[in-house]
Parts: sequence; C-alpha cells; structure tokens
Amino acid sequence: MAVKYNVIQKAYPGNPTAPKKFYANSIADGEVSLRNLSKEIAQTSSVSESDVYATLIDLAKMLSKHLSNGKIVRFGDFGSFQISISSEGMDSQSKVNASSIKSAKILFRPGIDLKDTLATLKFEKKK
Repeated sequence: MAVKYNVIQKAYPGNPTAPKKFYANSIADGEVSLRNLSKEIAQTSSVSESDVYATLIDLAKMLSKHLSNGKIVRFGDFGSFQISISSEGMDSQSKVNASSIKSAKILFRPGIDLKDTLATLKFEKKK
C-alpha cells in the first residue's frame, strides 16, 4: 500500500504576496476504528477482543489523566505524549499568567519503530 496525495496550490506562509506554488498534500484513505484495532490485536494474541477493547479504552483514560497533570506519558518504543502550550507575548515576565495562555495541544513524538516507518513509505498520486 502507499500513502495517497493530491496537489494543492497555496501561498508561501512567510510571504503571502509571493507567487503561489503547488505542493503535495497527503490525504487519508479511510480510517480504522478502536473496535477494528481491538479485533486485529485479538487475532494475533491470546487475549479476547473485548479485553483488548476495554484495555485500550482504559489506556486512553489514563493517558488523558496523566497529560492533564502535566506528565509526559511514554509508551516505550511506540513513542511519547506531552502537552504543549502557546501564549501571548508580554512585555515583562511578571505579566505572564494562566490567562496569557491561548491554546494547548498534545504533542506525539514517535519512537524508533514508527520513525523507521517514515523511511519506508511509498507514495501514490490520487487519480
């Protein structure tokens, strides 16, 4: 299988007046649900589908709990999750407070196996 892409035209982010150029843009080719993942994992292990599903649900809850407490959550070779924030710039350090924070997002840093996947990807232009 290959990662599909289409071609889009867009302006250069740092210079909106520059001529627009064409770029490859990855596109999703469907999705896999938590239930489907559970079935696949159960087929390759000695654990039932319902046990896998319940474990993955609990994993998501624990991930949320620990991220909400400011912890980095590491999944060994799979990768790690961490909260990142963005704030308004202030003129002095004392003016920066919780209300200065504009947004938060979850960062995922892939482990070595997932990084290796990137090196072996094949690409296919969508027809």
